[in-house]
Amino acid sequence: MSPLFKLTFAAGAAVLALGAQAQAFPAPGKTITLIVPFSAGGPTDKVARDLAEALRKPLGGTTIVIDNAAGAGSTIGTAKAFRAPPDGYTLLVTHVGMATTPALYRKLPYVVDEFEFAGLINEVPMVVVGKPTLEANNFKELTAWIAQNKGKVNMANAGLGSASHLCGLMLQQALKTEMTTVPYKGTAPAMTDLMGGQVDFMCDQTTNTTSQVEGKKIKAYAVSTPKRLTQPAVYKDLPTLDEAGLKGFNVSIWHGLYAPKGTPAAVVKTLNDALKVALKDPDFIKKEEGLGAIVVNDARANSADHKKFVQAEVAKWGPVIKAAGQYAD
Repeated sequence: MSPLFKLTFAAGAAVLALGAQAQAFPAPGKTITLIVPFSAGGPTDKVARDLAEALRKPLGGTTIVIDNAAGAGSTIGTAKAFRAPPDGYTLLVTHVGMATTPALYRKLPYVVDEFEFAGLINEVPMVVVGKPTLEANNFKELTAWIAQNKGKVNMANAGLGSASHLCGLMLQQALKTEMTTVPYKGTAPAMTDLMGGQVDFMCDQTTNTTSQVEGKKIKAYAVSTPKRLTQPAVYKDLPTLDEAGLKGFNVSIWHGLYAPKGTPAAVVKTLNDALKVALKDPDFIKKEEGLGAIVVNDARANSADHKKFVQAEVAKWGPVIKAAGQYAD
């Protein structure tokens, strides 16, 4: 056998082996792990568990489990996924932190752009809410009240790097008004103090505000998305912040699916194809609507468009966080 023939034969065998490997994914009996860089029971954990259910069928009934690797503003779990074997069996489900941690943390143990992007999952709108005794009854009145009480207004958030912290930073920048920010260790204590009138207002995810708005325990003023919300119904009459005068204001807390760098393209495609099926699953859509989330139904469900979207979000949030001078490390 000539050396050239041996080389050609070896190369052909390697290609066949790679093809077989891609076709076999996921292999029978293998388990896929979704790393969630937050504690069990939170919004991102719920999204991941709902997604795991919806992904099982298009992935041939594969067992999918959740690994909650919380801490350090999502960076511990994200780093764990980054270091995982690039075989498609360890994936990451995380939120907008994928775009904000590069600015919040000056030393990250991973590079966002080096992940494999498997598609955007959903978006959760934000809503500006106030204490029940706040004099303002609409966003125009709220901005007037903020101007009249300059230097006395306080705004709650669930902690550095949280969704409410990020939305608050963007809101202060858009209003060109500095306020006293009051960080809490999580949404629950922040919401308790807002309902009790200890803080004036906050900007948080609909997943965290809907039941309180429905119960008239807090006031709702405007939503952060480019279009008005139709679900949950309690928000349908609220204007967008863009309508209310903050032109171009668009903040949402989105979730995406990622694989470690070097995961074979065929495996990423299989995962992306399965995700697209899951995003059309009526049960999954209903569960996400129950959270106040909007399932992605546009090009961002594609890997390449998902990556472009995250890169644009990194570019959007970086200057806002740096201008505030608030870092997590």
